[in-house]
Amino acid sequence: MSNPTLLILYGSQTGTAQDTAQRIARQAQRRRLLVQAMPLDDYNVANLISESVVVFVCSTTGQGDPPDNMKNFWRFLFRKSLPAGSLCRLDFAIVGLGDSSYPKFNFVAKKLHKRLLQLGASLLLPVGLADDQHDLGPDAVIDPWLTSFWDKFFALYPSLKDLNPLREDEPLPPTYTFHFLDDVKDVTDDRLRIPTEQTKPSQSHPFPARLLSNKRVTDVAHFQEVRHIEFDITGSNIEFTAGDVVMMYPCNAPEDVHQFCQLLRLDPESRFTLRPSDNTAGRFPARLPQPCTIRHLVEKYLDIAAVPRRSFFELLATFATNELEREKLAEFSSAAGQDDLHSYCNRPRRTALEVLADFPHTTAELRVDYLLDLFPEIQPRSFSIASSLQVHPNRLHILVAVVSYKTKLYKPRRGLCSTWLASLDPEQGEVYVPLWVKKGSLKFPKEKDTPVIMVGPGTGVAPFRSALQERTAEGKTANVLFFGCRSQFKDFYFSSEWEEMIKAGQLSLFTAFSRDQEEKVYVQHRVLENAKLLQDLIVNKSAYFYIAGNAKQMPTSVRDALKEVFQQEGGVSSEDAEQMLDAMERSGRLQSETWS
Repeated sequence: MSNPTLLILYGSQTGTAQDTAQRIARQAQRRRLLVQAMPLDDYNVANLISESVVVFVCSTTGQGDPPDNMKNFWRFLFRKSLPAGSLCRLDFAIVGLGDSSYPKFNFVAKKLHKRLLQLGASLLLPVGLADDQHDLGPDAVIDPWLTSFWDKFFALYPSLKDLNPLREDEPLPPTYTFHFLDDVKDVTDDRLRIPTEQTKPSQSHPFPARLLSNKRVTDVAHFQEVRHIEFDITGSNIEFTAGDVVMMYPCNAPEDVHQFCQLLRLDPESRFTLRPSDNTAGRFPARLPQPCTIRHLVEKYLDIAAVPRRSFFELLATFATNELEREKLAEFSSAAGQDDLHSYCNRPRRTALEVLADFPHTTAELRVDYLLDLFPEIQPRSFSIASSLQVHPNRLHILVAVVSYKTKLYKPRRGLCSTWLASLDPEQGEVYVPLWVKKGSLKFPKEKDTPVIMVGPGTGVAPFRSALQERTAEGKTANVLFFGCRSQFKDFYFSSEWEEMIKAGQLSLFTAFSRDQEEKVYVQHRVLENAKLLQDLIVNKSAYFYIAGNAKQMPTSVRDALKEVFQQEGGVSSEDAEQMLDAMERSGRLQSETWS
C-alpha cells in the first residue's frame, strides 16, 4: 500500500472546527506525514472517489444546518444520483463539534457519517462528538479521539510508524513567510470601493454601506447599552426579506492594535507580501490585500481580542526560551493542564493579547512569519435585520446589544463587534461598514390570512420588526407579538411603532416587563395567560409560531408554555402535546432563531 496524503476537510462557522482540523494537520506534520487541510467547499468533491484516508471535522450551526463553507459539498453529497458503492476505496474518520444545549446536537457529523456509509466508505473509528458544554470544552472528547485515530491510522499504514517524529517543542515551518517592502507608500484598500459591476454583495465581496445613524435605545441609566443602527445600501443590489441576517467583519480596537504592535516591536505602517509554504496548495488568505500593511493585518484580520484556544499555547510553547514561561506554556498545552488553562484563560475570558503581555519573554521571541499560524482570522458576525425594504427602501436596520461584563480580571470584557459598532459615529465624518446579507432560518407564510405569533424578548424582537413592517405593508393584519424586557421605561424597544400598529388594527401586543413589579414576569407567563387565544389561532386558524432571542432558558420555557397551552385548552396528554409541537416544527409552523 503506497503512502497516502492525509486529507483533512473541515466545515467551520466560528473557527473551532478549523482550529481542530489544523491541530490534526500539525500532529500529522510532526509525524512527518504528507498532509493537506482545507475547507470542504475549497475541495473538488469529485476527487473523493480516489482518496484513501480523509478526516472530516465539522460543526453544526443554527437548527442542525451545515456551516457556510461546506454547503456546496453537502448538496453534492446528498444527490440521489450518487451510486451506492462509489466511495468503497475510502477510509474516513469524523469529528463533530456541537453544543448539547441545542436540540440538534452534532446533527451534521451524524448525518455525514450515515451518508458516507451509504456510499460505501469505511469508518476507521467511532465518530467523535465534541460538546461545547463540557467543563473542558470540545477537547474532552477530541484528545482521546485523536489518540485512537493515530492508533487506527498506523495500523492501516504500519510502515509510516517508523518515521522519526519531530519533538513537541520543535517549531513547525510557518504556513506563510512575510516579505517586507522597503518603500512605504499609501495602500488603498480596494475592498472599500463601491463595486462597479452589478454583483450581489457576498463574503468575498462585501458592500461598503454608509452608516446613517447609530442611536442608543435604552435609557442612559439602564445597565445594558442597546443601539439601533441604520445603514444606507443604495446601489448595493442587496435584497432581503423578513428573517434574513446581515453579516459583517468587526475591527480590533485602536488601543489593542497599538499595544500589539508595541509588544511585538512591529511598525504598523510597514508593508509586506506573503509567500505560501508547500502545504497551503498555493492558497492565500482571501481577505488580505497584497501588499498589505501591518496595521491592516492587525486591525482587520488577526483575532487578537479573542479568548485563545489551546493550539495558541501549543505554538507559543515552541518559541519559549525562558524556563518559567516554557514550563507554564507546556502545562497549558498538555491534556493534564486543561483545568488550569480553563481557570487562567476561558473562565475569566482572558484575550490572546493579554496572554502575550503575561508571557513577555516568549512574545519577544515570536517571529512575524508565525502570526497567521498563531492567531485565527476574525470571524464575521451576524445580526437579524430589523427593517423591511418595503417600509425603508435602500435602508438596512439592526438592533445591537453592546456586550460588556465583569470577570475576575480588572478590565471589563467587551464583545468585539458590538463594541466596534457602538464606537462608530457618523456625525464625526463618513463611516462605511462592509457587509452582505444571508438567508436567515425564519420563514414567514405567504398566505394573507394565516396568523403569525411572535415571541421576541429583548433584541430577539429585531427580526419581528422586519416581519411586521413587511406584513403590514402587504395588508397582513393577523399579527400577535409577545415582547419582554426589564422595564417599560428603560428597554421597551420600538414601543411607539407598536402603538401605531395597534391603533391601525395590525397588531395584538402582549408585554412582560420583568422588573416593573414585585413578581418577575416573563414572556412564557404571558403565553400561558393567553392560552385560549393561542389555542384558537394555532388549532383552528393554522397560525405560525416563532421564537427569537437568547438561547439560555427562554426558548425552552416558551416551548414548555406552549405545550401547556395545548394540554390546558385542548385537553390533550403531555405526550400528545409534545407530538403537536414536533409536527408543527416539521411543517415549519414552529420556528426559532436563538443565539448564545
